[in-house]
Amino acid sequence: MSLIARRAARVASVTRPATAFAVRSRAYAVEPAKDPETDDDYPKVPNVSRQYLPATGWQDPLTRRNFGDPVHEQDELYSMWGPDIPTIAPHIALRHFTYAVISFVSFGFLVKYALTPEMPAIRREYPFGGLVTELGGMDANKARVEDESDVD
Repeated sequence: MSLIARRAARVASVTRPATAFAVRSRAYAVEPAKDPETDDDYPKVPNVSRQYLPATGWQDPLTRRNFGDPVHEQDELYSMWGPDIPTIAPHIALRHFTYAVISFVSFGFLVKYALTPEMPAIRREYPFGGLVTELGGMDANKARVEDESDVD
């Protein structure tokens, strides 16, 4: 058996069938409530965004529609021009956001408590109630009050 034939056989065994790339159903188990104002003859179109559908094989590839396809009642939401579908699952995105917030807060605590040096000296304290009368008699001008517990 030639080298090319062996490689072709190996590739054929690895390739996936076309059903492996089929679109997953986004339908839910709960049926929506019947709207009395809608026509009963109009087909039920599933609540699936057209962005989930494959890109090729459509008469209108820009909107991924064929001629005669029924239009969904909320077409502006499920069309190609609607909101983009998330590329990352919401619970994964929330996990990544949580990791980012925890990292940011941890870095802040690290800078605040581990990297900030202690003061080389104590702050100066003034006697006589913070020198209120010496500084003009107003409480707004009061200096740091001397701690009474240190006095013998």
